[in-house]
Amino acid sequence: MVLAIWCFAVSCVADMLIVFIGPPGSGKGTQCKRLIEYLHIPHFSTGDLLREAKAKGTALGKLAAQYMDQGRLVPDPLVQAMVGEKLNEPELAGGCLFDGFPRTVPQARALDEELAKRGTPLDLVLELRADEEELIQRMLRRSAEEKRADDNPLTIAHRLEVFRQQTAPLIDYYRFREVLAVIDAMGTPEEVFQRIKAAIDSRRGRRR
Repeated sequence: MVLAIWCFAVSCVADMLIVFIGPPGSGKGTQCKRLIEYLHIPHFSTGDLLREAKAKGTALGKLAAQYMDQGRLVPDPLVQAMVGEKLNEPELAGGCLFDGFPRTVPQARALDEELAKRGTPLDLVLELRADEEELIQRMLRRSAEEKRADDNPLTIAHRLEVFRQQTAPLIDYYRFREVLAVIDAMGTPEEVFQRIKAAIDSRRGRRR
């Protein structure tokens, strides 16, 4: 059985925009760091964005804080407004690694609309995939090595269920748009990253 749970990232190489997806246990954090170094772009985390807006006390940040302080998810329209506002900042003009967004199909559509208005449509979605049993074993080994309480059988099962309920529609959405490239996440981190680079370079070559 093959599963993928999202680590979201939008990155830009030249004028190329990429969404990056990775399942838990696949080394997605490592691959995100490698992508940042490879593409020489800033990291844009929606989690950091929400915390920054809250700390600064911006109008959108105050609205978001009402949900965050109660442990509730910030509504899609508010997140989308904050993302659009952030994309206007000069430091992101040369591209970014966009982490934590989109999380839903409406968010994905909103991102497409925002990028279309800017004349920079999405080029590629990279989806890491790995065998479910291998992912579970990796997370259990990580739990034993790092004493991570969040990597237990019950939590792992819940995260996989979240994928089945929420993430599959996003994969179908991007597959229908013909921008999805599936990356085999089995193997060493270097082997996986070479596959990622090959997919990026292939798409970039077709755009020349």
